[in-house]
Amino acid sequence: MIVPSIDLANGKTVQLVGGREQALDAGDPFPIAERFATVGPIAVVDLDAALGTGSNEGPIRDLCARFPCRVGGGIRDYDAARRWLDAGAERIVIGTAAEPALLSKLPRERVVVALDNEHGEVVVKGWREGTGRAPLERLRELRGLAGGFLVTFVEREGRLGGTALDRVEELVAAAGDARVTIAGGVTTAEEVAALDRLGADAQVGMALYTGRLGLAEAFAAPLRSDRADGLWPTVVTDERGVALGLAWSSLESLRAAIDERRGVYRSRRRGFWRKGESSGATQELLRLDVDCDRDVLRFTVRQAGAGFCHTGAASCWGERRGLDKLERTLAERVGSAEAGSYTRRLLEDAELLRAKLVEEAAELADAGKTSEVRHEAADLLYFALVAAARAGVSLAEIESELDARALRLTRRRGDAKTATGGVT
Repeated sequence: MIVPSIDLANGKTVQLVGGREQALDAGDPFPIAERFATVGPIAVVDLDAALGTGSNEGPIRDLCARFPCRVGGGIRDYDAARRWLDAGAERIVIGTAAEPALLSKLPRERVVVALDNEHGEVVVKGWREGTGRAPLERLRELRGLAGGFLVTFVEREGRLGGTALDRVEELVAAAGDARVTIAGGVTTAEEVAALDRLGADAQVGMALYTGRLGLAEAFAAPLRSDRADGLWPTVVTDERGVALGLAWSSLESLRAAIDERRGVYRSRRRGFWRKGESSGATQELLRLDVDCDRDVLRFTVRQAGAGFCHTGAASCWGERRGLDKLERTLAERVGSAEAGSYTRRLLEDAELLRAKLVEEAAELADAGKTSEVRHEAADLLYFALVAAARAGVSLAEIESELDARALRLTRRRGDAKTATGGVT
């Protein structure tokens, strides 16, 4: 699959040729990241840190807070690795310091080892210093200590001349169960597809920035279809992963969906279809994913209006249930709940809501029987969601916060606070 790359120098998005000559300045990384993030994780490289000439820590932290990122450049000790993992980086990329002593201290599945090589020799310190080692040799030495390997062919980087496909098969075989990503010269959708068939991902920068390779074409390159019309079945879900319905996609509709960042599909009967164009039930496209067999797409969207289904229901399987239904009901009642209703009282009386949250939390803590725990947990969740709705916070945002906490390597003790704010 495709891994779009954002290289930062002095806070701006740049592209280098051969790792040395700056050929392109694309400016502010955030609009670029917003677009790239629709197709999956972004590779973010701090060139200044890699070269030891500065740091782009501030903007990269902000990128990690908003988008799924693989962060690399200048991570050369445990403290730096831990800081980036705590900052929300899905993975970190370690090159110069990739040695067993450091790698063994880190969560394997979240570490990618960078094997930057120029004409077959691994280079370090921002691609400026040779090591006398071959990438295949280093990969075999470090196999089992990282969840992935990023192999960059430096002499091809930024030159739009194609990558070294003939060298990929042996690298993938040597990596075992670690995923290999190839960078340096990847220019066409055909190369992305070829790499995927070999079991490797493609990290791409210059080809995307110059328009030689479209983002939709790069994303769709590994896809396959057994239909005569070539369409791909597309499962549409909301932010929480709840299925809303089934649609179909073509390269044309996929290109429009990415460009417009909205739900755009290919109807088998009506052709090109922008969801909600006539009904108002539009969709904001958040992310695209491909299944393991490369023949089904998933659109994660933020649904507006009554719902996804043409009947007006939330989904093609009917209305929402459980927490989804409660969240929608509370959202509808914010500012419009019936006068005298309990929900209206809670929304308008902060002290009452606070008292009920404290009361229900205590009752859940004291519950013993399974039925009591179930009952009290339901009560507490109701009041917690009222508090969230009152502040305009969604369940998806709460789950995102939990996911972000799960990425932190550093854990707090979690002791109970005393009445004076200390811990017991």
